[in-house]
Amino acid sequence: MSCDKDMEPEVYSLDVESYIELLKSNQFDSLSIPAFDPSDIPLLLEHRNGSEIVRRFPANPVSSYNPPEQNYRLGVLALWTIESIRVVSIKGQDLVERFPSQNPFLEIRNNPSEWILDHKSEAYQIIAQTYFNWWETNKHMDFDDFKNMDPLETTTYKWH
Repeated sequence: MSCDKDMEPEVYSLDVESYIELLKSNQFDSLSIPAFDPSDIPLLLEHRNGSEIVRRFPANPVSSYNPPEQNYRLGVLALWTIESIRVVSIKGQDLVERFPSQNPFLEIRNNPSEWILDHKSEAYQIIAQTYFNWWETNKHMDFDDFKNMDPLETTTYKWH
């Protein structure tokens, strides 16, 4: 990672649709997740079931996991981005480049060594619905009043 901000591609001014298009076309080349805010969550949720394969996305530099073939699904990356918005709003600058977890895949809450790498797994359909329900149930409130509610708390999953 470069310390020179001029060397890093500018993504912070991206809107959600531009971000999604860059992911879909495998042209996203930034080192971090764009600085979205809670008002962007509804647009990101529209892509929660996106099945397009994404091979270029913001990868957490502290993760040692580097799969040879990155076949992540757009919908999962949209959900991970929503989680970034939520976690950044709680922890602020304590996060590394706005990453909500090490990687955009799930692990079993009670068995962290069991990872769910296949984005076609039913687990991802469950969390897509869980995030949608979390937003729909709470969107009428101020985000600060429900940002601490983990959408995955009632599931057996958590982000890795």
